[in-house]
Amino acid sequence: MDVQQMEKPALDSSEERAWLGEGQSEVQLAASPDTADPDDADRPAWDSKIQYVLAQVGFSVGLGNVWRFPYLCHQNGGGAFMLLYVFLLLIVGVPLFFMELAAGQSIRQGSIGVWKHISPKLVGIGYSSCVVCFYVALYYNVIIAWSLFYLGNSFQYPLPWEHCPIDVATNDTVKECASSSPTPYFWFRKALNITNSIEESGEFNPIMTGCLLAAWAIVSLAMIKGIKSSARVMYFSSVFPYVVLFIFLIRGMLLDGAIDGVTYMFYPKLEIWGNVQVWRQAATQVFFALGLGYGSVIAYSSYNPIHNNCHRDALMVSCINFMTSVLASLVVFVVLGFRAKTIALHCVAENLGVLNLMSYNGSGQYWWPSFNVTDRSSVTLPEYRQWYEEYGSKLGPQFTDCNLEEEMNKGVEGTGLAFIAFTEVMALFPASPFWSTLFFLMLLNLGMSTMFGTMQGILTPLMDNFKLLGRHRTLLTVFSCVLGFIIGLLFTQRSGNYFVTMFDDYSATLPLVIVVIFETISVSWVYGTDRFLDDIELMLKWRPPVVYKYLWKYVCLLAMVGLLAASFLRMVFKRPTYTAWNQTAASEMTLEYPGWALAMIVMLIVFASLPVPIGYIYSTLKNRHALDVPPQEGPGPQVHRELYTKCNSTDQLDSNSHPAPCEADGIRPRTSFLPVGNEQYQLLPQQEEEGEEEEEQDTGV
Repeated sequence: MDVQQMEKPALDSSEERAWLGEGQSEVQLAASPDTADPDDADRPAWDSKIQYVLAQVGFSVGLGNVWRFPYLCHQNGGGAFMLLYVFLLLIVGVPLFFMELAAGQSIRQGSIGVWKHISPKLVGIGYSSCVVCFYVALYYNVIIAWSLFYLGNSFQYPLPWEHCPIDVATNDTVKECASSSPTPYFWFRKALNITNSIEESGEFNPIMTGCLLAAWAIVSLAMIKGIKSSARVMYFSSVFPYVVLFIFLIRGMLLDGAIDGVTYMFYPKLEIWGNVQVWRQAATQVFFALGLGYGSVIAYSSYNPIHNNCHRDALMVSCINFMTSVLASLVVFVVLGFRAKTIALHCVAENLGVLNLMSYNGSGQYWWPSFNVTDRSSVTLPEYRQWYEEYGSKLGPQFTDCNLEEEMNKGVEGTGLAFIAFTEVMALFPASPFWSTLFFLMLLNLGMSTMFGTMQGILTPLMDNFKLLGRHRTLLTVFSCVLGFIIGLLFTQRSGNYFVTMFDDYSATLPLVIVVIFETISVSWVYGTDRFLDDIELMLKWRPPVVYKYLWKYVCLLAMVGLLAASFLRMVFKRPTYTAWNQTAASEMTLEYPGWALAMIVMLIVFASLPVPIGYIYSTLKNRHALDVPPQEGPGPQVHRELYTKCNSTDQLDSNSHPAPCEADGIRPRTSFLPVGNEQYQLLPQQEEEGEEEEEQDTGV
């Protein structure tokens, strides 16, 4: 789709004339509705505003809100981390989110077309976004496949992860399960059948392969008709998780230990603000929570009406995203508080049993507790903890601490939260299959809505940039899903979980930060913030606050560069590690990645980042070659050189007045203004062959 550049109306007052500062142009990115490209009528559009908002919320609110944000909040100071998160969200997250929304809506193209429109040298930014989106889609759909597996196993009573299985050979409990517990055993052995390390690949897991095929089939069917089909699914997939979260919150608040979990979550630790790594983690979470750099935000907004209030959308979606993270954190810690309290009370009961056995000959010892060891229901957790803290060092190894805080620390991050900690709690609920089904349906819908946005970040730019692909939307969608499934078989090996961790930790972080840095430079320093604000004013009919200019040019850019440096240095100075499950020890352990895995990590990062310099070099060489080609006589393609005439800086730039036509026949005016210092230069008309189709125009960068 060609986007025509429009001339701004004449400046009628000195106040309006003051808008034109250094580095500002009168050429607009936004296409006026009156002169919109005729091809734009063929572009799909949202049926309603609610459809678009649900799509943006569904993409930005994903699994990370449920298991990543609560973990970071718990590990990094509770309420103090939330305040830090809100601060970074306001000064970095919202401005960058608004920038992507406005760029997509004004240019009405996917990520490739948007940055190519600003300057052909920036086209690589869009391709890098597509590559990272493909990385994320590959492993994200595996998590959806895991959710499908657990959803299918939830229709059993009792739940299969409620009890340890019996070894038929020995007629005894399976040793690996007895040494750990039923939920991690089911996850690592029954679901993943995992190897002891990433170096032991193992054979394919047939059940997970089938679940992955089903996941890609669902994505393909939901997106086969573009946003028209996926938007209908969004009505359910974006709303249903909120219903489930509120149901779990109400149910969880009635559980014993719920208040302990909430208190533990929000207890402020203000000293964390002095830790650089906490700032890095908060910035990264803001970055990924809003989906910056993927191109999906740009793709979704490109289907909006030209005068849609994207500024309000940016504030609304960011606010919904944050409130969802808080809601999910409440649910998580209410449930984890109940789980930790249940485990701690069970621990107390076991220790009282030991004391009860010793009561015949040990009741006279000075360390003997004052509470009644024979009545377990009468002993509270604080009473037992107080006794243990006083005499624990003098007791034997048969007595344990029963520390509630230690139990809260276990299994609260990533897949450990969803597939171990939560499944364990589901087994403790009455009517456990119902709650388990509800929970994994929620995970499935959260994953699907994010997956739709991720795939849109791949398909929309390709269809916009390559007309052949745009004419075969269905074929492109099906081919992308088939390719994703084939490459995704890497994750259905017995060692597949380790590769999911690798992709999640390293394949997207650095490349996405690099993409957003170049996006910010493109808008702020290449295109110009004043020009960009002018374009937004043309769309919104009002001018956004000038604070965005300084946030984009300095604050956001410096924050992204700092995040990139911190992430890179951490990866260099701290050798990348992963958590592996050891079958013999029946426990998790931290291992370092082998050399070939480190090389794979580097290749993933380099491959995703390469399109940026390649696009710049290719465009530069192409322009140089075009300038070196001598003009041809007679009909044929001509090399157009842009000629500028200096304008009086005191004269008013009247956008409604066109430059005088040149003497030669067949001239079509092409007006642009490029500022150099305090002087204005006007782009003279360029000659084109009569009847020759007008070439796609650059912004003049």
